[in-house]
Amino acid sequence: MNFRTSRPITAAALAGVLGACAPAVEPASAPSAASPAQAPAGAQTPMATLVRDVHSFAQPNEARVTHVALDLRADFAAKVISGTAALDVAAAPGADDIVLDTKGLTIRGVTGANGQPLRWALGTADSILGQPLTVQLPAGTRRIIVQYATSPSAGALQWLTPEQTAGKRHPYLFSQGQAILTRSWIPTQDSPGIRQTYEARIVVPAELKAVMSAEMLTPNGEPAEGGRAFRFKLDRAVPPYLIALGVGDLAFRELGPRTGVYTEPAMLERSAYELAELEKFVTAAEGLYGPYRWGRYDILMLPPSFPYGGMENPRLTFATPTILAGDRSLVSLVAHELAHSWSGNLVTNATWQDFWLNEGFTTYFENRIMEALYGPERAAMLANLGWQGLQDAVEAAGGDTGADTRLKIDLTGRDPDEGTTDIAYEKGAAFLRTIEQAVGRPRWDAYLRSYFDRNAFQPMTTEQLLADIRANLIRGDAALEQRIGLDQWAYQPGVPTNAVVPHSGAFAAVEAQAQAFDRGTPAAQLQTSGWSTQEWQHFLGALPQTMTAARLADLDRAFGLSRQGNSEILFAWLQMAVRNRYQPAVPALEQFLTSQGRRKFVRPLFAALMEQGTWGQPLARRIYAVARPGYHPVTATSVDAIVR
Repeated sequence: MNFRTSRPITAAALAGVLGACAPAVEPASAPSAASPAQAPAGAQTPMATLVRDVHSFAQPNEARVTHVALDLRADFAAKVISGTAALDVAAAPGADDIVLDTKGLTIRGVTGANGQPLRWALGTADSILGQPLTVQLPAGTRRIIVQYATSPSAGALQWLTPEQTAGKRHPYLFSQGQAILTRSWIPTQDSPGIRQTYEARIVVPAELKAVMSAEMLTPNGEPAEGGRAFRFKLDRAVPPYLIALGVGDLAFRELGPRTGVYTEPAMLERSAYELAELEKFVTAAEGLYGPYRWGRYDILMLPPSFPYGGMENPRLTFATPTILAGDRSLVSLVAHELAHSWSGNLVTNATWQDFWLNEGFTTYFENRIMEALYGPERAAMLANLGWQGLQDAVEAAGGDTGADTRLKIDLTGRDPDEGTTDIAYEKGAAFLRTIEQAVGRPRWDAYLRSYFDRNAFQPMTTEQLLADIRANLIRGDAALEQRIGLDQWAYQPGVPTNAVVPHSGAFAAVEAQAQAFDRGTPAAQLQTSGWSTQEWQHFLGALPQTMTAARLADLDRAFGLSRQGNSEILFAWLQMAVRNRYQPAVPALEQFLTSQGRRKFVRPLFAALMEQGTWGQPLARRIYAVARPGYHPVTATSVDAIVR
């Protein structure tokens, strides 16, 4: 698939379609729509040169969006968000138009700050990228106001019926912008390198509450026609995929001076218990790599259809309820999303081809937080499981020569979601562990802290990172650079032989029990008392790939695996059950796949079912027909390609 490298519609071509495309409209009351916002602290240098992003139509070195002001209304009956987006624009001398990203939006008009209509046109639609919206910029234009509405099928938005929520009384709405879905609900330049501040006024039904990844200016809302209006402001520039919205019957519980949890009332007690140590997480992270720069750190515990484990939206991480194990054993996910407040939100991959800069750094940082809070052995177990995941990811991507096993991945003509594998997460983390071993932890930590300070609120490429390491860590030491192998790690396929392999002493004992079971020891006689979630995961992964129904039944009887409330353990068990066509586990499998939509769990299980031919394929199709309406578009789109 070809991607445009220049404007999709020239100014001359644009002039020919103006009459049909640009009716005059009255500007809506977007926050501060009369004048452009002042550059806040943490703003990106207005016209710093940016690398080309193959996943955006934007031409940011000519004209770029610096601030977004939303005035929107959520219509639950129509499943539509509509209103205005007022965009502050910085333009290079001579620039006469700006190109925005849209997907599925109905554009009703574009005006300047003075309400005068501006010339605009939508370009040719692309199945991955959507459509470019080109707006002409008369001399001196610094703000444009786009009046629009979303589609009921907008890829970023999931509208839940009351029956799909925990409380069963009110509907729910949430957004998921990463990687390039923000353009399906906000017309802006949807590229991670184009950082933007934002403010918003969101009108929702009176019985619901809106929350966003920003400072809440009206905690109780304010009267508005047809409901309540909530106002928000974020004066730190972020990539647009981090502009996030949640609307529902929400309650709040404070967990610390700057931490808390929002969720439906029916889930509040469980969520507050699981996240009780949230303040300690923030303190531990600050002790490693510097101050938390976003003010509050709250978590929105979402309904189970949320497609990811978590999403690191600034000030308000979105999280899946599948982490509510009842024993705080899955809180490493919280450490991961919090770590993104530095690696991802503060210093951001400039394009999705540099995605590993977000996830590799964050996976490493997550493990350091877990070590600080729970000790080296817990961290070692988590790192070891990650290493095992990396081996599987390398094999799935074609082995050590597979092009997609590189950190700097070529995603030209591809959906950026294709890069969200354990290569980015675990190979990236292994790279950083290897540097740590080469230079020593004190020197490495000092470098990382300075790296976040030096590059705060800026986009980053792989090339820029390696230059930064050479300038500020290696400092001309040729022997050190050769020992690390920077370019091999970043640009070559496979995992370099100098990779530091994590080791867990606890896992050796787990492996001994797996071997005993393989030799015939009944499951009830295995020594499993006091095992952590990670030990159970490793145990199930260490068992033979092929087992008889009798042996599987023995495991299930002894450990209640099909009734397991811990999502990670249940997932590992169900993978084993599907692989061995274990019919008694099918009810648990069906319940799991229809009660949550986390893609990490859903996609592999459906893929495994489809690999089981006449046993698994009819089962996959039957379950998916029931489950799909409850999945977020991110999950449904990926499973659609599997279950045919």
